[in-house]
Amino acid sequence: MEVKNCKGCGRLFNYMDGEQLCPACKKKLEEKFSEVKKYIEDNPDATVKQVSEDMDVSVKQIKLWIRQERLILSKASPDGILCESCGRPIRSGKFCDKCKTSMQNKLANALDKPKGTVVEKVERDGSRMRFL
Repeated sequence: MEVKNCKGCGRLFNYMDGEQLCPACKKKLEEKFSEVKKYIEDNPDATVKQVSEDMDVSVKQIKLWIRQERLILSKASPDGILCESCGRPIRSGKFCDKCKTSMQNKLANALDKPKGTVVEKVERDGSRMRFL
């Protein structure tokens, strides 16, 4: 355990892992998240920028929640977030469905073991002397 300054308020706290926020700032952030989630449910067509302005939350924080799949946009838009692989607009997460499927297939193929590999035995002359 180490002591760090909170990125929100600057106070010292015992840091374990995750975001560098003290317990009080984490609690405030979670309350803000609940408000933003409720706002998005009530206003499904709101853009990320509009949510940011109306709820007094940074665009960066909203996009982080979307990347973490805690928030889902009602529709994919270019001003929202983009797939990290192909750059298409997505509603939530880091990758679009097409790229997720492609990665799953590549991983499955990489994990498949080669089938029926034949190893040829080399016959040795039994009359030769061997040293150890």
